[in-house]
Amino acid sequence: MPSAKVQTKPTTIYRPRLQSLYMDKIRYDLMRQLNLDNINQVPRLEKVVINTGLGNAKDDNKIMQTANNTLRKVTGQQPVPTTAKKSIATFKLREGNKIGLKVTLRGAKMYEFTDRLISIVLPRLRDFHGVKTISFDKQGNYALGLTDQTVFPELSFEETNPAHGMQVIFVIKAEAIEHARALLTQLGMPFEKEKKTNG
Repeated sequence: MPSAKVQTKPTTIYRPRLQSLYMDKIRYDLMRQLNLDNINQVPRLEKVVINTGLGNAKDDNKIMQTANNTLRKVTGQQPVPTTAKKSIATFKLREGNKIGLKVTLRGAKMYEFTDRLISIVLPRLRDFHGVKTISFDKQGNYALGLTDQTVFPELSFEETNPAHGMQVIFVIKAEAIEHARALLTQLGMPFEKEKKTNG
């Protein structure tokens, strides 16, 4: 008796909203806007690194637990400890001491986090007038600092105490800083408006 064929459903690859927008529209718009000859020259996000340095609080277990919970909840990924690369007696720091936590996001998780940060988190900042345009490094990567974690809606009030800051670094493959900024602008990053000077 011939065995019955089992029908399998075609697997669909999940793509976050912002990733689909980049793949289907933004990169072609950037190619035209920046006068690029090849789609491979178009700037793109490679990874997003979220880290928190705990400074003098590195030995406080409650702050370490809170920071660990923050990064895990807002990124959907388990953070890894960052350690001191060398000993500094002034700060009572020995090589190998835990000094913070970090998460590195790529692919779908990277786009999901970026979308939530731009659409939900940044608008919740008090007296927010846009992010600074001067925070690019020479490679075109962009760093953004948050003073505390209370702006993330994923966290309850209890989970934001004690408060701690964090840094978000967008690692961008781009041929120039202007290209990296054009990419973030197209992704929706709300850069502060430059003041016009009279003259």
